[in-house]
Amino acid sequence: MTLTITPITGIGEVRPGDEIADLVATAAVAQQIPLESGDCIVITQKIVSKAEGRLVELVPNDMRARRALIESESTRVLRRRGDLIISETPHGFVCANGGVDLSNVADGHAALLPLDADRSARHVRDALRARHDLDVGVVISDTFGRPWRMGLTDVAIGVAGIAAVVDLRGQHDARGRELQVTEVGVADEIAGAAELVMGKAADIPVAIVRGLEPAWLRDSSVRELVRPANEDLFR
Repeated sequence: MTLTITPITGIGEVRPGDEIADLVATAAVAQQIPLESGDCIVITQKIVSKAEGRLVELVPNDMRARRALIESESTRVLRRRGDLIISETPHGFVCANGGVDLSNVADGHAALLPLDADRSARHVRDALRARHDLDVGVVISDTFGRPWRMGLTDVAIGVAGIAAVVDLRGQHDARGRELQVTEVGVADEIAGAAELVMGKAADIPVAIVRGLEPAWLRDSSVRELVRPANEDLFR
């Protein structure tokens, strides 16, 4: 399997009410890389939050207001260290500051996570099918840290039309051994790979991943990636 990952430029500033599907399709055509059925589109959380109006006013240096906002976006706080809060969101994500983000938004504002990023992904997928006759997968990505590992990486926070997890249990490895526990977080891998071409400071919010295994293009939910609390040894 050979993959190509192409950053899509020319999206421009996204505003509340914008239709992301149209923005992406138009920009891809302008870049002479029109979308094709079977593609997977990776879209950063930031433009989804902007399009859905998930922006709030926040004075950056008002730490009391910032903490209150983070706590309002969290179901519980797990750790605090200085101004850093590690919390669990209503989606089940464990991340820094409840997903509240001040980067790449207008001064005096913060972006919140989409209320339901699976639904956001389905909306883009459905709009591309209805308006452009395309059958694609969609991954909404965001930047997370990881326990025990340095560095940030992008992960999936919403998916539609693409497997979140591919279960290989019962299959056999190259030496014929049966796989007992192997479940691959495909949507996270796609999000991380796409981030390599989008970057953190390049203001490129969309990438097309082409060449994925067709069997991965199926109904799914990011909930497949969220480990249940009763199976989490560290929470």
